[in-house]
Amino acid sequence: MSQQSANNKMVIKLVAIVIGMFGFGFALVPLYDVFCDVTGINGKTEGTAAVYQSVEIDESREVTVEFITRTNTGMPWEFRAETKRVKVHPGELNTVSFYVRNPASSNIVAQAIPSVSPGTAALYLNKTECFCFNQQPLEAGSEAYMPMQFYVDPQLPKEITFFTLQYTLYDVTARASDLTTTPNPFMASTPSTGD
Repeated sequence: MSQQSANNKMVIKLVAIVIGMFGFGFALVPLYDVFCDVTGINGKTEGTAAVYQSVEIDESREVTVEFITRTNTGMPWEFRAETKRVKVHPGELNTVSFYVRNPASSNIVAQAIPSVSPGTAALYLNKTECFCFNQQPLEAGSEAYMPMQFYVDPQLPKEITFFTLQYTLYDVTARASDLTTTPNPFMASTPSTGD
């Protein structure tokens, strides 16, 4: 009986460990968000437009910004940055464009989620206009160019001379409140290619 009792205790301990690990896994996401908010190292950019104020452009410095695009699994859109990499001076207002095409046979609403690497650079990237601020509906077979306007804060630490801005595009059609949502007014549609 003592062997049976020891086995029962071991099973109870293992089940408790598994339940604890499962609970810890669920707690990680909110804990990570809090940690990132406190430290500012999460690579997330502001979700609202920055107001560009004329600042002195630091022409003595040059920062390279690389743009990477990807679509989430199941998102059929073609999505790419028209400019893969740009050299900017801190304080200078810049505009880049992103191309999207919906080859699907149905209308789709997309949402772009940005992230910056290294994460510290996200604190100094200011977007005055971005397609990522709004959901972007696109009709079946249509394509569009979506501009993004930004500037790098002159307070960017001197050691950061290169950073990457990645956009991941998600299909949010099922969650979109209204499929006839007016698209971002800066989204310039192009005629359907008929593919």
